[in-house]
Amino acid sequence: MDTILGQVLSVQGFLLIFVLVLAKLSIKFVPQNRAWVIERFGKYNRTLEAGINFIIPFFDNVAHDRSLKEQAQDVPSQGAITKDNISLTVDGVLYFKVLDPWKASYGVEDYTFAVIQLAQTTMRSEIGKLELDKTFEERDQLNANIVNSINQASEPWGVQVLRYEIKDIVPPQSVMSAMESQMRAERERRAKILESEGDRQAAINRAEGEKAALVLNAEADKAEAILRAEGEARAIIAVAEAQAEALRQVGEVAKTIEGQSAVQLELATKAIEAKRAIAKESSVVLLPDSGTDARSMVAQAMAIVEATK
Repeated sequence: MDTILGQVLSVQGFLLIFVLVLAKLSIKFVPQNRAWVIERFGKYNRTLEAGINFIIPFFDNVAHDRSLKEQAQDVPSQGAITKDNISLTVDGVLYFKVLDPWKASYGVEDYTFAVIQLAQTTMRSEIGKLELDKTFEERDQLNANIVNSINQASEPWGVQVLRYEIKDIVPPQSVMSAMESQMRAERERRAKILESEGDRQAAINRAEGEKAALVLNAEADKAEAILRAEGEARAIIAVAEAQAEALRQVGEVAKTIEGQSAVQLELATKAIEAKRAIAKESSVVLLPDSGTDARSMVAQAMAIVEATK
């Protein structure tokens, strides 16, 4: 009885172990951003995506494990000839990813090697379409053309090229020396142009400054002359107004008796001073008469004043 019980327990233990092993072989956990290509009896069956998956043990097996992440691969340095027959050494970096694990597994033996070789040949072909100067100036366009050409050829491999970056373009030493000489001459030419432009601008600025100074001086002289004329005109007007006011006041006073007496006195004084001056300057002695004595002159002056009232 114990023997039979031991045999039963051993069989159950064996079955348990078999089930556990079978479960381990049947359950597959695929990591994120990876794809497993399953073959059954050596023939493609299906592609397992990330997560838990089940297969049939001993019938199915994982034939290929493909990464779906973006990959970067160095493209080795290689020689290329430009359109103007200049030999260059070019290298770069290729960025690509697997889109179809089935094509990447069965469309090509080694998709990484194939894509790199295709990148090299495409790069030589694209550089051959450009002249030396354009390879430096149009590097972005060159990268884009290489990516487009590679994607057209790599579509059966289930691979997509995302971008291609040229790292270095190295021309021969003789070409580099010629380019340096050309760049040096170009810098000297630009320096001379800038210097001449500076001299020309300085001359223009000086001329404009002198012109502005002349204009300002002329405007200052004009303003001064206007102010002087206005001042003289105002002075003349003020003098004329003062004289007119003086005459008006004299006329007002002359209407009075006191004013008339003052006028007579002033006229007599002027007449006496005039005769005295004439006597000093002339050797002829003037004798007063009825028409020239002070009293007669005062009377005549008063008659004139009376007539003007």
